[in-house]
Amino acid sequence: MGLTVGLLLSGASTRLLMTMIHGVAPLDPLTYTSVAVLLLIVVVAASYVPARRASRTDPVSALRNS
Repeated sequence: MGLTVGLLLSGASTRLLMTMIHGVAPLDPLTYTSVAVLLLIVVVAASYVPARRASRTDPVSALRNS
């Protein structure tokens, strides 16, 4: 959801982006796709480690300790 909103907002702000980024077209699909894929990879990697650690704990002992 956030990725979609971010892509829509960045597409809407192309005039501002044109002044900041040189050598890249304002609506370059390769740039938008590669940034979206990179962010998706970072989100999955950041979520994987805590989820893996949480799945290794025993639910009963976790409830007793809290």
